[in-house]
Amino acid sequence: MNFSIRVGIAFALCISTSITVGTFATPAFAATKYKNCTALNRVYPHGVAHTGYSERGGGLTGRPKVSNAIYNANSSKDRDHDGVACER
Repeated sequence: MNFSIRVGIAFALCISTSITVGTFATPAFAATKYKNCTALNRVYPHGVAHTGYSERGGGLTGRPKVSNAIYNANSSKDRDHDGVACER
């Protein structure tokens, strides 16, 4: 086999191995559970909504961050059960 072909194959194997190892080695995303709405609103001023949320013409002053993971971690703060936690 030609030397450059062997080097190319070795390089491809190294890259594919590092991608596979990197994929399995990274920890899963853990959503932050905030202590209260004041703490959540410092990061997300308009609250957090789940992905099924659609604007219903309520009194929202801005668009909330849409994230199932963050909403599920803080769903107890959705007091009016409209799909948005800690909206203003």
